Amino acid sequence: MLDKPISPLRQRMIDDMTARRFNEHTQRDYVRNVRMFAAFLGRSPDPAAKEDLRRFQLHMAKQQMSAGSINAAIAALRFFFAVTLERPDLVLPLTTVNKPRRAPVVLSQEEVARLLEAAPGLKYKAALSVAYGAGLRVCEVANLKVSDIDSPRMTLRVEQGKGQRDRYVMLSPQLLELLRDWWWASRPRAWLFPGQNPVNPMSARQLRRIVYAAAQATGITKRVSPHTLRHSFATHLLEQNVDIRVIQVLLGTPSSRRQRSIPASPSTRSATLPAPWTGSA
Repeated sequence: MLDKPISPLRQRMIDDMTARRFNEHTQRDYVRNVRMFAAFLGRSPDPAAKEDLRRFQLHMAKQQMSAGSINAAIAALRFFFAVTLERPDLVLPLTTVNKPRRAPVVLSQEEVARLLEAAPGLKYKAALSVAYGAGLRVCEVANLKVSDIDSPRMTLRVEQGKGQRDRYVMLSPQLLELLRDWWWASRPRAWLFPGQNPVNPMSARQLRRIVYAAAQATGITKRVSPHTLRHSFATHLLEQNVDIRVIQVLLGTPSSRRQRSIPASPSTRSATLPAPWTGSA
């Protein structure tokens, strides 16, 4: 069965996003949201008026969509009308919605140790240990390459993380030893944590499933995800009085853009991984 051809308008939007180097996930999300707006109108979105956009935002609110979903749709429509159609005046009625701010879930050092030990096999234990020990996002863990390990400098290179920025993060001696054990056991060639097809990296979804299963196996009742390990990494550093600016640089947060040159000192590295790595838990 032949694929349905892409309309010239959609192709133009895709070309506009490609020219601005939007990643594939963002492009799919933008196209999906514009398609949702077209389905709401029951016709092509290009002749839409301001009132149509106002009604669409009201429709999303009545459907009790989350603030994140509404804001994602608004971002897509703003791009479509302002850039692709060159009609920026139409998006004036669209307003972003404030997201409720909730405190992140954080595991204790003892809970982190239990979670890592419950990982099914050396591969997943190493991957989750990197998420915690280096404070990486799940996609950053999945996309690590063997060549990103710099053992002489005791760092990991994160290539094109959030915001398409490279950065270096700390690598403790214990974590390096675990990664070496994983390498000797499997000998990955390109991706540090390859997927079922070694040509591709392990998927973020796969890593999330492992975290959920490990949390259930250890009786952790908190709502745990791979991102929980990142939050726990930062919280445990704060509890050891590590400078907040150093933590921001290690995490690669937007507030650290002007501070990316701040290195992680040896004392910071040794203070990062207390219980799960020294066996004190």
